[in-house]
Amino acid sequence: MIVYKNYVDGAWTDTIAGESLETENPYTRKPWATIARSGPDDVDAAVEAASQAFEGGPWSTMTASARGNLLWRMGDLLEANADRLAALETNDNGRAITDVKNAVVYLSGFFRYFGGLADKIEGAVPPLEKQNHFNYTRHEPYGVVAALIPWNAPLLLVIWKLAPGLAAGNTFVIKPHELASVATLELAALFTEAGFPPGVVNVITGTGAEVGEHLVAHPKVAKIAFTGGDVAGRAVYMAAASGFKPVTLELGGKSPAIVFDDADLDNAASSVVMGMFTASGQACIACSRILVHETVYGVFLNKIEGLLSNVKIGDPSDPETDIGPMGGRPQYDNAMKYLQIAKEEGATVVAGGVASKRPGCVGGYFIEPTILGDVTNNMRVAREEIFGPVVCCLKFKDEDDAVHIANDSAFGLGAGIFTENTRRAIRVSNRLQAGSVYINTYRQVSYMSPFGGYKQSGIGRENGSEAIREYLQTKSVWLSLSDTPPPTFGKPYG
Repeated sequence: MIVYKNYVDGAWTDTIAGESLETENPYTRKPWATIARSGPDDVDAAVEAASQAFEGGPWSTMTASARGNLLWRMGDLLEANADRLAALETNDNGRAITDVKNAVVYLSGFFRYFGGLADKIEGAVPPLEKQNHFNYTRHEPYGVVAALIPWNAPLLLVIWKLAPGLAAGNTFVIKPHELASVATLELAALFTEAGFPPGVVNVITGTGAEVGEHLVAHPKVAKIAFTGGDVAGRAVYMAAASGFKPVTLELGGKSPAIVFDDADLDNAASSVVMGMFTASGQACIACSRILVHETVYGVFLNKIEGLLSNVKIGDPSDPETDIGPMGGRPQYDNAMKYLQIAKEEGATVVAGGVASKRPGCVGGYFIEPTILGDVTNNMRVAREEIFGPVVCCLKFKDEDDAVHIANDSAFGLGAGIFTENTRRAIRVSNRLQAGSVYINTYRQVSYMSPFGGYKQSGIGRENGSEAIREYLQTKSVWLSLSDTPPPTFGKPYG
C-alpha cells in the first residue's frame, strides 16, 4: 500500500485529524494506495496557502513571461513523467494504459500553448467620446480557484483548468475525486520541481461532503472550476451562487451521432466505436445515442457489432488492451442498473448487456460493450447519462427527424454527423444544439479549440484562447487629463 498525504504549500502535508481513505484498483478490486481524508480545517490551510501565494508571494510579482516559462517547463516535465503518471491513473480508474499515456503526452502541449498565451493578455484603450479623460482596461486574475475533478480522466481534466488558470495568474486548490486522486497528487509535486512558488498549486483529498462543499463555499475562493455529473454540478452552481462566484462547469452529455444513408458506413462505424467505447464509455463526450437512417439501420448495427467483437477487454495495464474495467463499484452498479431498465423499457440487446466473463476479466468491474437496439428517445436509457459501455441506437426518417431527435435532450455537449453531402453536413451542424460538432469524425479535442456544452452540459469553455478568459476579470482605469477640478456637482456623463 502506497500512502499519500495532501500536497499543500509545496510540501506533502498531514491532515489535522490524521485519517485516510483506501483507493481501489478497479481491475483487481483490491486497495492499492491510501489517500488523506481531509476535513474543513485542511481546506482552510490549503486555501490560505493559495491565498498567500496570490497576494504576497513571488507569484504575485512574477511577470507574465516568467509564468509562461514555468508552464513550458511543466510541459517538459509532464512528458518526461508520462509513463509513471499514466500507470498511476490506470491503477486508480482502470482506463487502458495506452489511452492514458497518449493523453498525458498530448497534455504537455496544453502547458506550452497556454505558456505562450500568458504574455499575450492585452487590455485596450477605448477611443472615448470625452476629451478630458484617458481610459484603459486590464485583464486580471481572480485569485484562488477551486478546481473539482472527476475520477474518469483526472490528469486531462485538471490540466484543462490549470494551464489557462495559471497562465492568467491565479492560484489553485484542487479537490480530485476520492476514487482517483493519486495521479493528481503526483502532478502537483511536479509543479514544485518545475519551479512554481509554494502555494500556487495545492491538492487536498477526501469526500465531496467533507472537502468539496467547504472548498466551494470558502470566502477566500474567488472562482470555481468543476467537471462532473449534472446533479453534482447543480449543487456546486447553487453553492457558488451564494457567494456570487463565477463558475466554469463541464457536465454530462447524451451526445448523438447522426448516420445518414449516404455516409461512409465503415468510417462512421469506426468513429462511433472509438467515440463511444474508449474508456469503457466513461467520457462525457461519448456518442451514447447513435441515430441511424432507417434504410441503413440494420447494416450499420452489424458493422459496429463486428468491430466490437474484435476488441480486447482486460488488464488495463496491458498495452494491447482496448477496453478496461469500469472505474469502480458505483459506476459498475449504475451501468448494470440501466441495462435492466433498458430491457424493461423494451430495448433489444444486440450485443453485450452482461458482465464480462472473458479470461482476465473475472474479478474486475467489467461489462461487455453493449449495443441497444429499438431504442426510442423517450426511454430513460436515451435521456439519462449511463456513463458506461452502453450505446443506444435509434432510427430516423429524414433530416428534420434526425435534428429533432438529436436536440430533444437536456444535454448539449457533443454531436456527430456522418454524410458525404457537404451542404447537408454544414446545414445540420448549424441546427444542432451542441458545443462541439464532429463531421465524419468524433471525439477530437485540441488545446487550440474551445470545449464546452450547451444547455445542462455546462457553462463556459475550456481550451483555446477562450479558456484563459474564464480565469480573468476586467478592470477599467480612468485618468483625468484636465488641469482644473470638475464642478462639485458636475456632469459625469458629459
